Amino acid sequence: MKYTKGSIGRIFVAKFEDDDILLDKLAELVRKEKIKAATMVFLGALKKGDLVTGPKKPVIPPEPNKVTFKDAWEVMGIGSIFTNNLGPQIHIHSSMGKKKKVLTGCVRGKSKVFLVIEAVIFELKGVRATKAIDPATGLNLLKIF
Repeated sequence: MKYTKGSIGRIFVAKFEDDDILLDKLAELVRKEKIKAATMVFLGALKKGDLVTGPKKPVIPPEPNKVTFKDAWEVMGIGSIFTNNLGPQIHIHSSMGKKKKVLTGCVRGKSKVFLVIEAVIFELKGVRATKAIDPATGLNLLKIF
């Protein structure tokens, strides 16, 4: 295990609105506010989009199990944000439900908000961490230095 220590910086409350592309709008906020590291929690609904619901098999490098959803699902989640020389690196996991169905996974691509998503973003100050592509897995993983 590796770790780094820091403190809470600014706190943002964000309202994502109907048809917003969640990851795009979040990246816009991160760039505008020059956020280098953060964590976030959110709740609301996603209209349609894509999730990665784990690997197809437990091997390295993993092959993602991709799921597409539509018709608006209630959602709650948590994420991390680390900005590197390529821009904001956003990693969000969520659990979503519709009727008696549940999906849990990593929000990807152009997932669209339905009505509203409310988020609280906690900036992390002083942490010595970033995201980078891990050569063994091909994944964009946390790097602590």
